[in-house]
Amino acid sequence: MNIILTNPRGFCAGVKRAILIVENALKIYKKTIYVRHELVHNEYVVNTLRQKGVVFVQEISEIPDYSIVVFSAHGVSKKVIQESIKKKLIILNATCPLVTKVHIEVSNASKKGIETIVIGHKGHPEVEGTMGQYDNKNGKIYLVESVKDVDNLSVKNSEKLNFVTQTTLSITNTKDIISSLQNKFPKISGPIKEDICYATTNRQIAVKKLTQITDMILVVGSKNSSNSNRLAELGNETGTFTKLISSFSDIKKIWLKNVHYIGITAGASAPEILVTEVIQYLQKLGANKPIEMLGIKEKTIFKIPRKFLYIKKM
Repeated sequence: MNIILTNPRGFCAGVKRAILIVENALKIYKKTIYVRHELVHNEYVVNTLRQKGVVFVQEISEIPDYSIVVFSAHGVSKKVIQESIKKKLIILNATCPLVTKVHIEVSNASKKGIETIVIGHKGHPEVEGTMGQYDNKNGKIYLVESVKDVDNLSVKNSEKLNFVTQTTLSITNTKDIISSLQNKFPKISGPIKEDICYATTNRQIAVKKLTQITDMILVVGSKNSSNSNRLAELGNETGTFTKLISSFSDIKKIWLKNVHYIGITAGASAPEILVTEVIQYLQKLGANKPIEMLGIKEKTIFKIPRKFLYIKKM
């Protein structure tokens, strides 16, 4: 059995930045660090930070007044920010800058009274945060998940209409939804540059290449990771047997029967250590040394805001 590794894979710049913000906060502050929701959607990362003393909560109401809160990489609504200010929390914002870009688009549309359609997955923290940027009572914000949703959608004013997307969607499916929106609402506007992030796009391109040379694919990532799920869906859509796994322990030996070439990739929130453990497990079963595919070299770096680097010790 031969192992083929995709490039790029694993951590994106937004995830690296979010983790660094929390790790720096742990070094600087002598108080408990609270994180609203999962910092990033990966069990290993969350559990590692929890072992270091970080407390994860679902709601701001669970955090004591005057505490330190970190907003996850997925972003939060304006309402959550207001709740945090009301409780006099010290806010460390780990929202991915590419998600912030979408927030600004929605906020600007809200100010201008332009109705907005969000393409995304209902219940996902990023979608909730994005929709929570719209606060114009005279306008409205809508969520669509499919072409069927577009067909059933009614808006107040199709003359003043805008769309944005979740950053971790399937490129192909999203294009179909955008095309459907543009056909139904000819005057709809959208972002100058698409909202699906570079990391999501690059990893999907890499998986497409992987499907052409492998018998099966393992996607390392947590079950609640949107971008990891899209990678698994993409693999299966091409007819390549693809499984999403949280770690090597999820691998079933029956999957590997008659597999000569096995591809491995990892979602944007999955650490490389999990990939290494998968490789080691497969090698114990007799797999050869892994071969790395050539791929897009990611040079994007999101710096930590200066105030996070020079916070006064408490």
